[in-house]
This record gives sequence, C-alpha cells and structure tokens, in this order.
Amino acid sequence: MEQVTFFRQTGWRIFIRVLLLFITLLSFAFIIAGKNYTYLLLLVPVICYQLLELYRFQRKAQDELQQFVESVHYRDFSRYFDVKHAPAELQPLREGFNQINTTFKVMSKEKETQYQYLQKILELVDTGILSYEGENGEILWMNESLKKMLQVPYLKTIHSLAKRDNELYNDIIALKPGEGKITKAHIEKSSFQILISATAFQTEGRIFKLIAFQNINEALDETESKAWQRLLSVMTHEIMNSVAPISSLADTLKNRLEKSVSHMPNKSAAIHDLELGIETIKRRSEGLLKFAETYRNLNKITTPNLTTIYIRDLFESLHQLMEPTLVQKNIELDIVLKDTDLELKADTSLVEQVLINLVVNAMEAVKDNPEPQIILSATYSPNRKIIVKVADNGPGMSEEVMDKIFIPFFSTKKNGSGIGLSLCKQIMMLHKGNIHVQSRIGEGTVFSLQF
Repeated sequence: MEQVTFFRQTGWRIFIRVLLLFITLLSFAFIIAGKNYTYLLLLVPVICYQLLELYRFQRKAQDELQQFVESVHYRDFSRYFDVKHAPAELQPLREGFNQINTTFKVMSKEKETQYQYLQKILELVDTGILSYEGENGEILWMNESLKKMLQVPYLKTIHSLAKRDNELYNDIIALKPGEGKITKAHIEKSSFQILISATAFQTEGRIFKLIAFQNINEALDETESKAWQRLLSVMTHEIMNSVAPISSLADTLKNRLEKSVSHMPNKSAAIHDLELGIETIKRRSEGLLKFAETYRNLNKITTPNLTTIYIRDLFESLHQLMEPTLVQKNIELDIVLKDTDLELKADTSLVEQVLINLVVNAMEAVKDNPEPQIILSATYSPNRKIIVKVADNGPGMSEEVMDKIFIPFFSTKKNGSGIGLSLCKQIMMLHKGNIHVQSRIGEGTVFSLQF
C-alpha cells in the first residue's frame, strides 16, 4: 500500500512539472503569435529554468534508480537510501526504495532460514545424500552422513570417486532417475552393502542428479540374525525332543542286556555286537544332545548389562587371562592404545567373551608363522565411534571364507563348532554395534568391533 502511495506521489510531481512546462510553452506561443516580444525576456528564463529542473529531476531519479538496481543486482539489501537529507522531490523515491529493500531483506532471511533448516535436517539423517551436475559431474553438495559412510572428506566431481571405488562409481553413473540398486561400497580392505536411489531435476537449463545412499548391512544383519535364531530354536528343540528318548531307551536296553548276560554261561559274538551297538547309540545320542545344548547359547543372550568401562582395563584383563597361553605358544601380543582414557558403555563379560574368542582364533591362525604376532588396538573412527581391532599376521582368508565366517555352524577348523563368531556378531548387535573382518591371503586378518 505504501509503495502505491509512493508511485502516486511521484507520478503527480512529474505531472505537475510537465503541466507547468506545457502552460509556459503555451503562453510562449501566444506571445509569439501576438507579437508581444517584450514579455519574451521574462518568459524565456522561466522556460529554461523549468527545462533544467525537469532534466535535473529526471537525472537524479535515474541515478537513484541505477543505484537501487545495482543493490538488487548484487543482493545488497542492507543498503539504506537517506530520505531525510534528500531533495524533497526525491524523498518519496528513496523511501520507496528503502521499503522495497526491506521487503527483499525479509524474503532473503526467510529463504536463508529455510535453506539452513533444510540443510540441518539433511545433516541429521542417516541416509547419505549427494547432488551433482549431470553434464560435467561437478558436486554441488554432499551431507556429513555420506562423508562418514564412505570416509571421504571432500569430492570435487563425481568422477573423483572412480579412483576410490570404481565399482560404486560405475553403479552410480549407470543408475537412471527413479531407479534403485543394491551395490557395495569399499573402504580400505572391507566392504558393505548399500542401497542407492537416484532422482533428477532441472533448473536454469541445467540438469542435476540427486543420489541417496542407505547402508543396509545393519538391517540385513539383524534380519539374518533373527532368522538364524528362529532356526536354531526350532532345530535344537526338535533334536532334543527326538534324541532324548533314544538316549534313554539305549541306556535302558544296555542295563537289561547286562543283567541278562550275567545269567548266561557263555557270551556269544552276537551278544557282544549288540552291546557295542547299544553303547554306540547311547554315546552318539548324548553327543547330539550336547551339540544341541551348546547351540542353545546363541538364543540365551537377550539384554546386555551396560556399564561404563575403560578400554585399558578391558585390555589389561584380557592380557592377564591370555598371557600363560601366549607364553606357552611363543606368541607376541602387542597392545596399541594411544588414548588411555577411551571408554565405552558395554556389558563387560560379553565384550570380554568376544575378545577372548577373537584372540583364540588369532592364536590358531598364527601357529604356523615363525614370528607369530597379534595386535590389540582401539581408536576413534572418523565418525567418532570407538573401534576395537584384533589383528594377526596369519595366512589370511579368501573372500569366499569371509562371506561365511559369521554364519552359524560354519568353521574352517577340523574340530570347530562354528558358534564362536556367530555369537560374537550377536553380542555386537546387542550393543547396537557391528563386527567386520578384513583379510588378504598371505597378509593376515583384522577383526574390527565398532561400538
């Protein structure tokens, strides 16, 4: 409303000036027609003055308008046009410019607030987000979640990703808008599965591509763990229900056979074979019951008892426990802990069980190495999560073995039960963490616990 008033006032001022000039020129024409040249001496200076004032007014208005256009062009909405000390005819113009600048300033603040609000939301989500120009691949924006997920502090173009992870780069480039694909992201010697989704948008004649990255390893691990728990629960229940009567019946048959044989003058070979067969049935039945009871342990742990513990105390306790075995097998255990104040919230007994299992596995792996070595370390990851590592210089593992080692019942040892690493994985999931393995044939193996 104020801007309308300003334009009306300015319009009336210009109209009055033009009207006065018209009247003066009309008078000038009448004087010339009436040949009253005496009055021309008075009228010519008035005409010149009016023309000069109109020109000066238009020139000042043009200069003021140019300054205002420059402030809008450079988005300098903080600029203030002095109204009080301006000529009377320019005061409405400057006042109007100030009002427009104020409006632009409010709009700019609202836009900036919305942008900052949206940016904060995108920074808080766990999903990684990347935006780049489709033509030259220039990256416009990537959130912190993606930087932590891929452990990449900065990327200038999407093509820079090819040097770090060529497989992931090719999948991103090949992904069409509206599509999604499960692929792998590779970090150092490990990899994890991610779901990438793409969309595209166009602005100012340029096409941009927006990629969302979601780490699905944890969801898959949780689903897989629950599936194994249900399977183990059913399997152990059925085994125990089926085998327990067999074991009991075998024991009864053995006792009755022994009583009957004691009254016989001579034992035949058939009776001896019968005793041996019953004994075998009993022994194997008890073995199956023990086997089923062992795997019940996977389902016993439900809720960890979380307490704050120092990692140095955890390592010291583990070293004291394992030292006699390490000395006996001539294995060197190095502990690397740069920050002695590292602490975490965990169930002490469960975490100790995980570390003991990993160290025992490492001892088995390095037994044939002439200089066996195990390294126990802890540090912060780039996303400020604590990572505990157990590394060995054993023979390493193939990718095929690494994909299976956390599956229940799978073991590379002749007498292994296949329960240890499965139990470790379940314990880490109960701590809202995870366990990863990195290994190369001939270079050794590293197990990483992330809390």
